[in-house]
Amino acid sequence: MLDRLTSLEVFAKVATSGSLSGAGRAMGLSQTMVTKHVAALEARLGTKLFHRTTRRLSITEAGRLYLESSERILADMETADAAIARERAEPRGLLRVNVPVVFGTRQIAPLIAEFSERHPEVTIELGLNDRLVDLAEEGWDLAIRIGKLRDSSMVARRLAPNRLVVCAAPSYLAKHGTPRGVADLATHNCLGYTLSQQASAAEWLFGADGEIRVQVSGNLRANNGDALRAATLAGLGLARQPTFIIADDLRAGTLVALPLDQPEIQSSAVHAVYLPDRRPPAKVRAFIDFLAAQFSPDPPWDRGLF
Repeated sequence: MLDRLTSLEVFAKVATSGSLSGAGRAMGLSQTMVTKHVAALEARLGTKLFHRTTRRLSITEAGRLYLESSERILADMETADAAIARERAEPRGLLRVNVPVVFGTRQIAPLIAEFSERHPEVTIELGLNDRLVDLAEEGWDLAIRIGKLRDSSMVARRLAPNRLVVCAAPSYLAKHGTPRGVADLATHNCLGYTLSQQASAAEWLFGADGEIRVQVSGNLRANNGDALRAATLAGLGLARQPTFIIADDLRAGTLVALPLDQPEIQSSAVHAVYLPDRRPPAKVRAFIDFLAAQFSPDPPWDRGLF
């Protein structure tokens, strides 16, 4: 079955050149193939597009009408091809980015103005939620994922480490004492995060790759890091929080990092992920490159802490 778009191109070229052989030479096709394309169009339309004799070829009235529509279609296709080529070469158009709520409000949203100043032809739709979105099904161009990535067919680029810290308010430590090792956590009120992809709210992971599992309990569980931060600042209990949430509190001394006898996870990180594409659109590449530059070599929230 012949490609209909190619047949339109062949038909238009025959009409403008006035010959089958001339159209064939212009398009790199044999005269036989050009004849097949024209014949396929005439068979589908049920009418003659050209009058043919052994000496000349002329377009019919139906052919002239069809040529007008064909030229509009081909021009629209050229415009569409050019738009895609520009979109691949220059950052432009709508960029849909999905980001976890707290990280998005604290670390991504403040950077949008600078990115927009650099790339004024990009419009950003920032989706803030903590569920694991399906990029293809929901139409996201890219997502920010935090933690240890699951096996996936998506392309991932590491943007920054995600450092976790067990912390507490000075008021809590003055009242309940300071834990020295992970075994001591069993005697403390440990506030749990319910959306962790690696562990439950009742289990904190330690060790370079999270191989040490410690059972904890407490009287508050939440699916939002800022809610846990507020409760920790109020002296309710211990929390295990990423530094992108509590860095300013650690600097101010309103929260205290607790060095324990087991290391924190080293494999947790902030990643940008997107669907496989041999050459992703320029808007996607530009945004990821921008974030990588902002967060490298150390993310701004960690500077001066470690």
